Amino acid sequence: MTAYRAVRVVLGLLAGLLLAGTVATTAHAEDGYRFWGYYQWSGGQWAFSQKGADAVVPADGSVEGWRYAVGGAKPRVPRAAGDFEAVCGKTPAETGKKRVALVVDPGTPEDALSGETPGPATGTCVVTDVNATGAKILAAVAPVRIEKGLTCGIEGYPSKGCGDQVKNISVPATDAPVTLQVEAAVGSTAAPAASESSSESDSDEGAPWAAIIAAVAAVAVLGTGGLVLSRRRASQQS
Repeated sequence: MTAYRAVRVVLGLLAGLLLAGTVATTAHAEDGYRFWGYYQWSGGQWAFSQKGADAVVPADGSVEGWRYAVGGAKPRVPRAAGDFEAVCGKTPAETGKKRVALVVDPGTPEDALSGETPGPATGTCVVTDVNATGAKILAAVAPVRIEKGLTCGIEGYPSKGCGDQVKNISVPATDAPVTLQVEAAVGSTAAPAASESSSESDSDEGAPWAAIIAAVAAVAVLGTGGLVLSRRRASQQS
């Protein structure tokens, strides 16, 4: 699904709500998407990336995160904290290279496609060149399935689908935290050969999700405004 198509879907939802003269105010009424979200650990919490992984160059000591989930107005962040020391603390620094902790969270069984089973959340220390992008760091750890410039699968999960829309989603307010399964450190020379061909088509990777989240957030903002207006009218009538 392209960014333009995704935004058209959300804008269509907005138009329908406005024409009906009301905005849904319950969290269960929103539509969402099933996708891999891209995040950075900043200020003690995960932040949804506003750029694609190919456009982000993490600094030494950074923590990158990926989470597969059904999401709507509120991004579903990795369920484990971005603890650089826990992931990279035992990996020595190398001259001319950087260490980046990579957290990959396949999510919950409830978010999975039928017949698919998510693996554990993992943390891997990636030692790579200082100019390596987020896309290269991810490709150094696992094969990446790219379709139409989007990150659709990581290490074979899920085996199909990419940014599919999900109707009437039910998203928990919070996700139970998990403990990372820390993997062996990966050096830049250990990147799978297949990842190079995958990275060639990731020029827009991640960018559509920024548009999707921004558009869906607009629905949430209008929903709040609708609720306030409804209460104000009820108060005036009484």
